[in-house]
Amino acid sequence: MIIAERKSINEIMDMIQDASRILVLGCRGCVTVCSAGGEREVEILASLIRLGKKKVGQQAEVLEGTLVRQCDKEYIDTIDQWDGRYDAIVSMACGVGVNFIANLRPADKVYPAVNTSFFGGSAEQGIWSEQCAGCGDCILHLTGGLCPVARCAKSLMNGPCGGSVNGRCEIHPDVPCIWQSIHDRLERIGKKESMLRVAPIRDWRTAGHGGPRKAERKDLTI
Repeated sequence: MIIAERKSINEIMDMIQDASRILVLGCRGCVTVCSAGGEREVEILASLIRLGKKKVGQQAEVLEGTLVRQCDKEYIDTIDQWDGRYDAIVSMACGVGVNFIANLRPADKVYPAVNTSFFGGSAEQGIWSEQCAGCGDCILHLTGGLCPVARCAKSLMNGPCGGSVNGRCEIHPDVPCIWQSIHDRLERIGKKESMLRVAPIRDWRTAGHGGPRKAERKDLTI
């Protein structure tokens, strides 16, 4: 899932300093799971905005709403229920949601309330770790399902750098060396020979270098 964290209230208040009718819009997708932009977070941020406006002597009406997803046109259309009642939208979705609303609502002011961080999973309660870089050329079949692009500090493709100590990363000693983990996992599942395959020079164009990426499924288009 996409991991995000809320921006500082000062930064958000600076964005909406000229707005008096504000729609704080959450998302029930990834940002709900990582406790950054669900219904509870919308309620908290709306309260902080009301207090912030009052503190500087400004009158403001703050509406609260949460969409099923902000990355899907059919759900963004439900914003119509607040039509004419706001002059700014503060989106608590990831950057994809902010982009979608901006694309579909060209006349609306849309501001991001969170910083989109990475693709990750829940390591334990309240802790999320990056697992995928979305590079567009997956090699997990060669590395035992563990990603060196996202989880190696140097994104090395053919084994460890030589600086790891006792299986820990030299850049981040509190993090296991992913190539040590890859080696150990491949050995456990009887695929250690995969370590002998030399990965060719990587074509990083699939990682987003050169413009926005697009995926299309002909069988799903109308």
